[in-house]
Parts: sequence; C-alpha cells; structure tokens
Amino acid sequence: MTRILVTGASGCVGQYVSRWLLEHSDAELLLWLRDPSKLTAVAADHPRIRLLVGDLRETDRFAAELSTVNRVIHTATAWGDPERAEQVNVVAVKRMLQLLDPTVIEQVIYFSTASILDRHLRPLPEALAYGTEYIQTKARCLEDLEQHPLASRIIAVFPTLVFGGRVDGTSPFPTSYLTEGLAEASRWLWLARWLRADASFHFIHAEDIARICGQFATRAHEANREPGQGALRRIVMGQRAISVDAAVATMCRWRGVGRTPGIPLWPWLIETLIRVLPIEVNAWDRFSIRQRHFIHDPVSAPERFGGTSHAATLETVLSDSGLPNRGKPRATRKV
Repeated sequence: MTRILVTGASGCVGQYVSRWLLEHSDAELLLWLRDPSKLTAVAADHPRIRLLVGDLRETDRFAAELSTVNRVIHTATAWGDPERAEQVNVVAVKRMLQLLDPTVIEQVIYFSTASILDRHLRPLPEALAYGTEYIQTKARCLEDLEQHPLASRIIAVFPTLVFGGRVDGTSPFPTSYLTEGLAEASRWLWLARWLRADASFHFIHAEDIARICGQFATRAHEANREPGQGALRRIVMGQRAISVDAAVATMCRWRGVGRTPGIPLWPWLIETLIRVLPIEVNAWDRFSIRQRHFIHDPVSAPERFGGTSHAATLETVLSDSGLPNRGKPRATRKV
C-alpha cells in the first residue's frame, strides 16, 4: 500500500487534497496537523488515516514515519511572523527532506505561490527584493529545492488565487481567505463599478488543486518534461486569465449592482485612493500595483493532465461559495 504524507492537512487546500485521496485512491494517508478538531472534511478514525499531531517545526518527532512514506504533499506554510515563516517555510522543509528515505520516497509535491514566478514561470527577482516574509521565504526555499539531491522527484506547484469552502461556513471544508473576502468585496462594488483597471490574474478552486495533486500522486512519477526548466518541475495552477474589469462585472451581475461607463485607474488616481481609503500598502503591494498583470504561461488546470475542472469560471466559483445571487430575476408569482 502506498503511504502518502499530507502536511497542513487541516487547512483549506490540505483538506480538499486529503478528501480527494481518500475517495480516489487506496493509499494510506498520514495527515500532519496541529489541531485535530479542525479536521472536518475527512473522518480522523478512518482505517486508512493516521494523524501526526504537531508543529512542522517539530519535524524530528516524526522521523520514523517520514522514513516510510512514498509520497509527500507539502501544503503547510506560515506567514505574518518573520521568525516563524523562516522556520516553517525554509528550515522545516530542509529537515523534512533530510528525513525522507531516498530508497523509499518516490515523489514530493511542494506548495509554493505563483507570486514568486514571472510570466514564463521563472523565479521573480523582485520576490526576494520586495517580498513580504512569506514571499521571501518561499522564493528562497525554491532556490534551495532547485539544487536539492531529490530535485528530480519534486514537483513544485504554484497556486494562483485560491477559492474554497463557503462564505456561510456550511461546507465541510475550511473557507479560503479569498472566499472569505467575497462578502467584504461585494460591499465595495458601489465604488468598484465606477472604476476600470488594466490588470489581469488567474484563479483556481481548491477542489481543482486537489484534482491536479491527486493525479500526480496516484500515477508513476516522471522526469520533468516542461521546457526551459531544470530537474525540478514547476506547475502554476490556475484557470485561464481573467481581467479585473471582467471580474468586477461578474461580481456586479451576481450581486445585482448596476455597472457604469467607468473611470480608468490612472496611477495618480490609485495613489489618491490609497491615501483616502483605509488601505495599508507595503513595498510588495506597490510592486504588484505596477506589475498589474499576474499571468503565467503555461498555466495548468486539471484538463492539462486529463482531468475536469470543478470551477472553470468565476460564476461557478461564486455559486460554489454560497454568496447570495441578487442578480437573478425573481420568479413570477402565480395568482
């Protein structure tokens, strides 16, 4: 029986991945998490599940288990506290890889963020220069992994903007930060409907992340065939790019808010809005504003690997999120 370790197993992506593996494979799952009470999408007492309860910084506690796993899906991460981010996102990853048995481990799926890559999936120098502690530690870890002895067995995945769970908390899965923000974003549509922005981005649903990872984890690992890369494979996970204007228009239709002809967001206007609105902007935020188009080629949805997307459009994401649709015409009452 294949033994798969999932770190960060109580998080949004971790639970989607764990649920997919439980339903679509016969693998034994080792779920590494800090708080078992947060595991809601799978049953902790399932015969194919074993919990490893502890902080990722306590890696040596599970040295025996790590030496037996065939696959690792590493979703755990940290941000906010610079010291903790360094210990979790860099130091603990190195130690975890040291404790894997090279004669047993077949594949490691390592989660990073698409923010540290440029359009052509190359490391972005600005990530190290201007990034937050989260961005910088992810960029440094990628540098290390590119040169690691296990690089040919590592698939580095870079999610774009991640949706998952529901705004009303009724999903068995945790709600992603982006989905949580939909309700707050909808309250700003009165302003956003007046503005136009030359910017674009990718998004992906956590269920589709799980489908991509599941396809990798349940198939024989292959050498990297992506052009222009080294031994370590880079996969940016996302649906095709959508413009900010199209996203705002979709939100307006969904919430029943009228769209206006619009005012272009010139640089001086952006600076004015930053000063007027309660927005904190750091060096990385300013770089992102200048960059505007966070798009990648190739970008990978489940279809690229023979699967089918759960949420290929923003409309499907909104429906899945449970955000009330106030744009639907009301049914005619029968007399």
